[in-house]
Amino acid sequence: MPRLFTALEIPAEVGQSLAMLRGGLPGARWADPDNYHLTLRFIGDIDDVLAREIAFMLGNVRRLSFELRFDGLHSFGGRKPRAVVAAVEPSRPLIELQAELERMMQRIGLDPEGRKFTPHVTLARLHDASSQDVADYLSVRGYFPSRTFMASRFVLFSSRASTGGGPYVVEDSYALSA
Repeated sequence: MPRLFTALEIPAEVGQSLAMLRGGLPGARWADPDNYHLTLRFIGDIDDVLAREIAFMLGNVRRLSFELRFDGLHSFGGRKPRAVVAAVEPSRPLIELQAELERMMQRIGLDPEGRKFTPHVTLARLHDASSQDVADYLSVRGYFPSRTFMASRFVLFSSRASTGGGPYVVEDSYALSA
């Protein structure tokens, strides 16, 4: 059974600039820049028949390409931080694409996504990192010159069940027209 999700890829040059923010945070397990992505909809473990149906349905999405902009570093988890992320500005085209994918997945019977969509790229997963260490890290590295890039396609990724995510495989890609 494949574990699937839809996402936007992060261009290599943008990923390398994000990778320069790594280090200096005890308890952080840093993601490989090759695995950076912006998840649009987690689908989960499904059978091959449903996976083929989803891949076909995604081909019906008709959206224009759009620009994405990073909006600083943040942490998820509050007092027990669990991740450091590069926040992505929630532009209208991004929100509309994610909402369309969510509606498609619900139409075929998947449960609604349990969490509010918060566009981000996970840079590190945290294990026993103190909230003070995370706050110190964010105060030093949290602001970085905003990078922009064009989203010209979204992809259907598969992954193995693993600690920390990845490696991810592009199962199919779907162009966003120019």
